[in-house]
Amino acid sequence: MEKAAILHDPNNYYFYSTGRDTFTVKLMAKAGDVSSVVLHYRDKYIPLDKLDTRGQVSMDRVACDGVHDYFEAELHINMLCIRYFFELKDQEGTSAYYGNYFFYDREPEIIEEMFDCPQLSREEERYEAPEWAKGRVVYQIFVDRFASDKEVPAEEWYKQELTHKDSLHGSLRGIAQKIPYLKGLGAEVLYLTPIFKANTTHKYDTVDYLQIDPDFGTEEDLRELTGKAHEAGMYVVLDAVFNHTSRDFFAFRDLLENQENSRYRDWYYVDEFPARGELLPTYRSFSYFGGMPKLNCRNPEVRQYVCDVAAYWTRNCQVDGWRLDVADEIGRDFWREFRRRLREINPQILIIGEIWHFNGSYLEGDQWDGVMNYHFTDAVKGLLLEKRLTPEGFAGRLDFVRGRLKKETVPYLWNLIDSHDTARFLDQAGNDKRILKLAASLQMLLPGMPMIYYGDEVGMPGKKGSACRRGMYWDRERQDEALFAFYRRLIAIRKRYPVIGGGETEWIWNLQKEALLCWRFCDNGREQVMVLLNVGECAAEAQQYAGRRELLSEAGFEGMVPPLSCCVLEGI
Repeated sequence: MEKAAILHDPNNYYFYSTGRDTFTVKLMAKAGDVSSVVLHYRDKYIPLDKLDTRGQVSMDRVACDGVHDYFEAELHINMLCIRYFFELKDQEGTSAYYGNYFFYDREPEIIEEMFDCPQLSREEERYEAPEWAKGRVVYQIFVDRFASDKEVPAEEWYKQELTHKDSLHGSLRGIAQKIPYLKGLGAEVLYLTPIFKANTTHKYDTVDYLQIDPDFGTEEDLRELTGKAHEAGMYVVLDAVFNHTSRDFFAFRDLLENQENSRYRDWYYVDEFPARGELLPTYRSFSYFGGMPKLNCRNPEVRQYVCDVAAYWTRNCQVDGWRLDVADEIGRDFWREFRRRLREINPQILIIGEIWHFNGSYLEGDQWDGVMNYHFTDAVKGLLLEKRLTPEGFAGRLDFVRGRLKKETVPYLWNLIDSHDTARFLDQAGNDKRILKLAASLQMLLPGMPMIYYGDEVGMPGKKGSACRRGMYWDRERQDEALFAFYRRLIAIRKRYPVIGGGETEWIWNLQKEALLCWRFCDNGREQVMVLLNVGECAAEAQQYAGRRELLSEAGFEGMVPPLSCCVLEGI
């Protein structure tokens, strides 16, 4: 047994509350090294000669990323404080005991040899996310380019070459008018890129956080949009750009005018006066771009201002959530305060952080509910585009996330394949819509919150930059209606089987592992749905499942999965 690979801490990641008197306990081990794990526990304070509180529960292997196995157990206890240890058995049947960070060749008997965890403090730290958002389908809207309530000539709307200054007159009212389209697709959460007053069409350079940009409409237009979305059973999430501002934001404008004498000098990180926005600005900024100076969110005045801004729009326009731009470049204490402030207004507010790498520590229950899951994006690219991942390797990437997060957070991960910051997936796939369909199938048929970038569902192309932010295809002759129907069917299947969005993925490896990625979802031990995804250029055989109903085609499955295609089988 590779004892150095065994990992457990009695903290809020490895031992956490999921409900009153209910806990999940986790342990990591080297992949394939440990055959079984049993969790032994007892009350810390009650002597055994007074009351025998000892118990044990077997732990299940819930994920394997190729390097580590991840074991979990659900524990039901009512104790002030629990003492516990693990009994591990290797592949040869040899046992070892692990307690309080040390290994023993015998079962620990005194509580000092065991891990310690107070029950009530864990319950106070419980991860709680809004139930309404769990597994929902997100639709990202780049506001200026999605829909306008004005008459815009086709030659302007479908212009190929655009800059960040070119406005297509998209608006909040335009979005509201397209609610029936979005409802027909199956979208459930509308995520809008920034809508506050700014100098560019992307609006990530905020000039005034308390004014809707006149290009997009008014505060009343936002209220109308959220109202119509709610009537349609949909939710609205706004983009929170609190990492940086425009140079024209009132505080930075004052800083430029008064330099070190500005009362707002501590609202930013100025390394050297006079503050200048050169190739390398003399102040901290987003990506070294002098046009977006970075706010100092450690400053109490800045914290108060930013939280007041978010509170204003949450309260006055019934906003349902916030997506936090460049969220990992702002300190955690600020996000804890941000969460507390907004939860006081709306206990069901959704908070999603933008982060391009894996870091589960933001999802402990005190900061964010979920993240934009670029780890998923990379795995999809590795499997379908770059071919550097096998189906088993892809499953391992997802199991890495499943194993290292609280399982309750997985349904709140925004599984995206592209966005306004990337080339459209169809462009990356060489305009092969079979590959796009596979990627969409992975989004819609795995746990999490699948995020559709506007226009993907009708086959919009576009390279990274302005080309991926063109005007939405509204002319029927430009839209791929068959692709739209495919997306709509995937979403309908997802909604029909809620276990897809929030359940446990069970990988199946009894088929052609080099080409077929197979998984299923069960509910109370009964299979609900099975997915067969063929990433190969040849048909793949799955005769053992022949005769079952295929849900995408509503026909009987004949036992073969065509090349570069997906089959979704009804459970048995």
